[in-house]
Amino acid sequence: MDGMYEREQKTLDDALAHLKDVRSGAPVCAELFETVVSEYKLLLRHQQKLIKITDKASTNMITGQKEQINELKNIVHYDVLTGIYNRRYMEENLRRVIKLVSRSGGVLSVLMLDIDYFKKYNDTYGHSQGDTCLRSVAEAITDSLSRAEDFAARYGGEEFAVVLPHADAKGAKMIAEKIIANINALNIPHKKSEAAKHVTVSIGLTTGNVLHGQSYESYLKRADEALYMSKNNGRNQYTYIDFV
Repeated sequence: MDGMYEREQKTLDDALAHLKDVRSGAPVCAELFETVVSEYKLLLRHQQKLIKITDKASTNMITGQKEQINELKNIVHYDVLTGIYNRRYMEENLRRVIKLVSRSGGVLSVLMLDIDYFKKYNDTYGHSQGDTCLRSVAEAITDSLSRAEDFAARYGGEEFAVVLPHADAKGAKMIAEKIIANINALNIPHKKSEAAKHVTVSIGLTTGNVLHGQSYESYLKRADEALYMSKNNGRNQYTYIDFV
């Protein structure tokens, strides 16, 4: 029975060690990520079998592995390329944030960001350089956040989302300005951009008083509407609209 878990246990140990590195700023290893997901599924199947046949001592072993599996779930919540949270985690956590903030009648701000003319960047500099650009932008976004409750995620492609619980419109605008300034400061050349000679982002943001029953999709949709306004008005800027 001990041998059943030997390979899976090693994968767990490697994954948990890597998770500590990721939390310190290291990029997520794509190969390890794929292996972890595969082994995670095997562990769940083994665990279901063992629950039916093991005694109390074995149950204690399973309890310890449940804790490790819970830690392993954190890895699945990270974007493989950039190392920040992925869309799945963002949506799950945003749903929880709305429930919590609604109980106190607080406010919530959500930002949607898009790298300007990123397709042209990839076409000009290649996808490898495009990946490097995405990682740099993701780091600049997270560096712009100072509160522990704030978080950023890669929403998909060249689009990112930022969630700011209990942040009013003034605070959200300050974050948007900081993100734009930090990304401009990277000075990543982009000769095909129509917004500047370097990589820039457009941002849409919204702020609203959180009420019980509101959906996370409604905040993302409103912020996305503001994002398109920024893009239509010349890009490399942010647009704010109230959440209604």
